[in-house]
Amino acid sequence: MTEKEKMLNSQMYNPMGDKQLRNERCSVKNLCREYNNLPFEDEETQKILIKKIVGSTKENFYITAPFWCDYGYNIELGENFYSNHNMVILDCAKVKFGDNVFVAPNCGFYTAGHPVDYPRRNAGFEYAYPITVGDNVWIGGGVQVMPGVTIGSNVVIGGGSVVVKDIPSDCVAVGNPCKPIRKITDEDMKTCFDKNMNK
Repeated sequence: MTEKEKMLNSQMYNPMGDKQLRNERCSVKNLCREYNNLPFEDEETQKILIKKIVGSTKENFYITAPFWCDYGYNIELGENFYSNHNMVILDCAKVKFGDNVFVAPNCGFYTAGHPVDYPRRNAGFEYAYPITVGDNVWIGGGVQVMPGVTIGSNVVIGGGSVVVKDIPSDCVAVGNPCKPIRKITDEDMKTCFDKNMNK
């Protein structure tokens, strides 16, 4: 088995000495650098480049630069995907976003992890577990999503959360570690976010 095959099968692998993986990382990071240096108003070229970088997209999506990833081909963007500045996706395994996902600034999705024991870690070994995000999800600012996590649909992840375990659908979840704090209900449709009306 090649190191890439091990990586894609969630087995321990060594990416540092593998020429194929190194070349793939260099290639996509050069594309990310090109994307990040485009004029902000050049949305047409931005869309073309993102389609070269990520594995699959639907029709409507927007990623605000800067954006970085490891390989790109393991990323799937659903319809109406939006991310704000400074999104990082370490996509050594699949990272799949459903439809209508909003990602606030400074968020990270990390499929990669390293052994707890230092001899293997120092030798460059790592593993990668997939991340899945459902439909209609809002990821708050500064959220970090760890390897192997599934976030359900109709979820709000509060800003600053560190998501280390699966989050069920239809809830607000927050914290480090991130945990569901309440269900989302029809009552949420009545909430007014105008501060002047709450005085």
